[in-house]
Amino acid sequence: MKARKLVTEAMLCGLALILSYVESLFPLAVSIPGIKMGLPNLVIVFALYRMGAGSALRISLVRVVLVALLFGNIYSFLYSAAGALLSFGLMTLLKKAGILHTAGVSVAGAVMHNTAQIGVAVLILETSEIIYYLPALIISAVITGILIGLVSAILIERIPRF
Repeated sequence: MKARKLVTEAMLCGLALILSYVESLFPLAVSIPGIKMGLPNLVIVFALYRMGAGSALRISLVRVVLVALLFGNIYSFLYSAAGALLSFGLMTLLKKAGILHTAGVSVAGAVMHNTAQIGVAVLILETSEIIYYLPALIISAVITGILIGLVSAILIERIPRF
């Protein structure tokens, strides 16, 4: 891997880590656990479109591991890893297909992230009743996914290639 690409991935990973921390400082004032803005996804979507799937995957996985080590536990790691991997896979397929705007790809990723986390919760908590949170999480994922996708599209367009 070229040094420039490695340094760029490291900087984007650091930015995603900072955005994860900032997001944890300002939880959304809703009564449903798990609803977040998804600020680190700005970096992942940007990297996916600007640097390619390999770079975006490395940035996402390193961020998930570092956030779990610094701010979480094994359970937060499991939720985040499942959400990150499945949402990344879907976003990569949709981006490659070229049928959706960046905002649509972001929304699909956000919905998949929440769906994966609910799946992990069902397994860990050994109850399917947690699925009742899914509709509210999907609504929030659509809203935040649109916002993250639109901001990502602006960044992709305006930040010069490096």
